[in-house]
Amino acid sequence: MNKIEFLNQLRERLQGLPQEEANDRVVFYREIIDEMIADGKTEDEALAELGGVDKVVEDITSETSLTKLVVEKFRPRRELRIFEIVLLVLGFPLWFPLLILAGILVLISYLLIWMLVIICYVIEFSLAVASFGGLIGFFAYLFDGTANWIVLGEAILAAGLAIFFFFACKAATTMTLRLSKTILIKIKTAIMRKGRVQK
Repeated sequence: MNKIEFLNQLRERLQGLPQEEANDRVVFYREIIDEMIADGKTEDEALAELGGVDKVVEDITSETSLTKLVVEKFRPRRELRIFEIVLLVLGFPLWFPLLILAGILVLISYLLIWMLVIICYVIEFSLAVASFGGLIGFFAYLFDGTANWIVLGEAILAAGLAIFFFFACKAATTMTLRLSKTILIKIKTAIMRKGRVQK
């Protein structure tokens, strides 16, 4: 693949962005490639260093807000006709609640993804409180001479489990962040791939 093919593919893959922004991105990468070539690299080396069109599009997609992509996708290319405006107004009682429902379902789905992390932290907090409470109870009764060694053992066990769950919480958080980012990038990529709605 040469520079022209790379830039043409990039322009085609960025159709979901506003036209001016897509043009700016193509110009930006053309200038980067030209600078690399001016620094003594071959065209192939410069393109290889960029990581290919897929990598560049993924980088641009991750930087672009989802709102901007959705607005661009549904922005009509022409003025709406009178009957289209009337249909939108008359259909408002139907499409607006459906739009709200779709937003709520997306929010619930996102919250469900994070439930594992929330549950991990609740367990972590409970174990830490149980350990701390057990140690306080053991030492309080130690001075009375009625100390229960089982309570000390339970407190130590809870402390050990709290340490274990700390690492589980950390791993679950990292995993969920990666999953959230991957899902968001896939959604953005799908929107960009389809470009604007033809109207």
